[in-house]
Amino acid sequence: MAQKAPRNNAHCTIPDDPEQSTYRFIIVSAKRARQLQGGARPALPTSSKKPTVVAMEETRRGLVKYNLSGQAPEPEPEPIL
Repeated sequence: MAQKAPRNNAHCTIPDDPEQSTYRFIIVSAKRARQLQGGARPALPTSSKKPTVVAMEETRRGLVKYNLSGQAPEPEPEPIL
């Protein structure tokens, strides 16, 4: 029986970054995939036709900008006179 080449699942991995939560990565990627399905253009050239794969790659590379709701903005420091 012929050996199958191992599939490269790098496009399916969730980044293991302590500053980013896995939950946040999934939510941001899902919202970006929804935008791509609605007709938005991809931010990077890709060979994949699947919006979820494209969205995950864009999110992984930091090309998707998002705001964290529920957190108060940090106050600006007062100038020293």
